Amino acid sequence: RPESQAPLDWAIRKRIALGAARGLAYLHDHCDPKIIHRDVKAANILLDEEFEAVVGDFGLAKLMDYKDTHVTTAVRGTIGHIAPEYLSTGKSSEKTDVFGYGVMLLELITGQRAFDLARLANDDDVMLLDWVKGLLKDRRLETLVDADLQGNYIDHEVEQLIQVALLCTQGTPMERPKMSEVVRMLEGDGLAERWEEWQKEEMFRQEFNHNHQPNADWIIADSTSYLRPDELSGPR
Repeated sequence: RPESQAPLDWAIRKRIALGAARGLAYLHDHCDPKIIHRDVKAANILLDEEFEAVVGDFGLAKLMDYKDTHVTTAVRGTIGHIAPEYLSTGKSSEKTDVFGYGVMLLELITGQRAFDLARLANDDDVMLLDWVKGLLKDRRLETLVDADLQGNYIDHEVEQLIQVALLCTQGTPMERPKMSEVVRMLEGDGLAERWEEWQKEEMFRQEFNHNHQPNADWIIADSTSYLRPDELSGPR
């Protein structure tokens, strides 16, 4: 954001989150064939004069038949936003967009790019999403929320958006909600139940990792570090 440009207030950020979710849900559920965007990030959410969100930049988008579960391509996208299964297999689906959307929510809340956020987390020797989980658990929202908001936000709304972001960025695609579910959660329907379920699963995961040597989990900060920028962005 240019210094001369005023920061977006909290109400507008919430509208952007919902508008972007509705746009992606439309691409996934109401287009035939469905459209997989493959590069969901804050920079690709455009705003009109009324600050209504429009999903933009379809340069990496792929069409997918409804009978298919994924499309397989060379890995393209933006560092910090690429879902782990897409990075490891080249298979993208609606759920890779859901992952990117979850990371985008964190950008919207913090006012920082995902890659910069990951560097902050790495300063504390943890991966980005573990860092976010810890701050949410300790209710240290002020560490996460964009300082430019100067405290002008509603705590429980921030918590809800962070919860949605964490649901969207789960490591296993099947565990992530569909974008239509995300829309409903942002509209106040079903988030509490889904979050309670996530917390139970998270406790189980932590117990399992405590008793077993954890495998090489996905890392947002470094998920694409071995790919050159030109390999990520083109050719399309």
